[in-house]
Amino acid sequence: MRPRISVLTLGVADLERALAFYRDGLGLPTEGIVGREFEHGAVAFFDLAGGLKLAIWAQADLAHDTGLPLTPVSSTAFTIGHNVTSRDEVDATIAQARSAGADILKTPQDTFWGGYAGYFRDLDGHVWEVVWNPDFLPAD
Repeated sequence: MRPRISVLTLGVADLERALAFYRDGLGLPTEGIVGREFEHGAVAFFDLAGGLKLAIWAQADLAHDTGLPLTPVSSTAFTIGHNVTSRDEVDATIAQARSAGADILKTPQDTFWGGYAGYFRDLDGHVWEVVWNPDFLPAD
């Protein structure tokens, strides 16, 4: 398999609420919800760095499409790492997430490996790590 992952999709309980969190609360760019004309098709895409997209899709529709049973989100099964360029940006991003309604799991602090990071959980239980890693800075 070639490493061509281009979309990460999060199953959400309420698509409109999740859209507001990511678009209005975190400021991620999006065209909004598309695909409403299709049964189980409503989804929103957000543009991320490097051409990567984040999608939010109703968890019930994701379960329908995959044929899997609808189950609760496990916050410890998967995290999304958001690398930033400074310690101050970690603090600012965690504060922005808090203002948007996220649950702050771990306030920003020095890490054992020499970086600085904190964790938040979105409105549907998905965990994000906001991290400054001096050895792995984003290009932008």
